[in-house]
Amino acid sequence: MSRLYTQEHEWIDVDGSTATVGITDYAQGQLGDVVFVDLPESGRAVTKGGEAAVVESVKAASDVYAPVSGTVTEANPALADDPSLVNSAPEGDGWFFKLTLSDASELDGLMDKAAYEAFVASL
Repeated sequence: MSRLYTQEHEWIDVDGSTATVGITDYAQGQLGDVVFVDLPESGRAVTKGGEAAVVESVKAASDVYAPVSGTVTEANPALADDPSLVNSAPEGDGWFFKLTLSDASELDGLMDKAAYEAFVASL
């Protein structure tokens, strides 16, 4: 499984044609304490760069964008009960949704871990 990153601070784990999406530790740190997450419904089509979810913190509400196009297969049910998982485990149990890729070539424009860390360091 490979993990890739976007400039909007989403991560995506890809395993075949299935992917899991969340926000990075950097992103949750910028947001502050997360109090609510609005996740996409299963079956919803998302497009690369399009709004897929909303995360609300004590500071602000922010859109979460789809790193690639696809069809949502599952939203993380744990976030409904405990949105603070986004803060405590942003790159683990605090994932947002899973999807089936519609175009694997869209992964080509995303960053690997080293490139993402260099990007964050430049901010």
